[in-house]
Amino acid sequence: MLDTLPPAARTPERRLLDRRRAGTAALLVLPFLILYLLFLIYPTLRVVQLSFTNADLTGAGAWVGLQNYTRLLRDPTFWTALLNTVLFILLTAVPNTVVGLVLALLVVRLNRLKNVVLALFFLPFVLPVSVVTNVWNWVLDANFGLVNTLTGSTVAWFQDPVWALPAVALVTIWWTVGFNVLLFIAGLQGIPAEIYEAASLDGAAGQRLFWSITWPNLWPVTSLILLLQLIAQFKIFDQIYLLTQGGPFDKTLVLLLYSYREGFQQQHGGYSSTIGVVLMLVIALVTAVQARLTRRGSV
Repeated sequence: MLDTLPPAARTPERRLLDRRRAGTAALLVLPFLILYLLFLIYPTLRVVQLSFTNADLTGAGAWVGLQNYTRLLRDPTFWTALLNTVLFILLTAVPNTVVGLVLALLVVRLNRLKNVVLALFFLPFVLPVSVVTNVWNWVLDANFGLVNTLTGSTVAWFQDPVWALPAVALVTIWWTVGFNVLLFIAGLQGIPAEIYEAASLDGAAGQRLFWSITWPNLWPVTSLILLLQLIAQFKIFDQIYLLTQGGPFDKTLVLLLYSYREGFQQQHGGYSSTIGVVLMLVIALVTAVQARLTRRGSV
């Protein structure tokens, strides 16, 4: 009751208590706010500022206005990196989501060893990227790799211009699909069993149950996974850097790796920042479009 009173109607003691509560809340939030401004907002603003300069890696340089952006639009390597990034998203985002959904549907049907199977699927996700890439460098090795030995193939998977990007996509799906399985299982377990029972009494079964009940109720989880996949794959760097270094012939060069090359290898800090700003804008645009489509699909 007292909290709903207008400020003018409160007693001095009540106003003093409200100010103390507000001060305590501000004091508790202050450490997070300082860290947020220091390690997120300031670096972001600094990168935007550097994108308008010809700074080197140290950040020292002259103001050049939109010169880096006009150069970027005429840079064929940038467009190659952007195209490779989009192709990588197509090879990973939707397939990763579909595989995660299929595996989740299979796992929830298990009566025994459900937790063991789920742990096996989730185990790769907790491995560091260095371990993952070392494992797959051995599995797909051109000379004595497991795949080539079993199939009799001689393909150099990470050095072949055609297969390098799909091979990295396969590694990424194997590495991250366990997290999607976990989210899908949580979504499936959140669907009330009474809905399925009522549908069964009405004669629904099999695919009808999936498309009429499971899929509509699972759509919020699916849209979240797709959004997370889009953001994560736009920022792909580790696997590419460790497995292919962007080769062969820039066939696996992606935006973050190109930014790294320009900044840390070519000492073009301003131009590298420009690539980072453009990538940030692309992610924001794609996220906004995906969120709008998600809201429209849930209506």
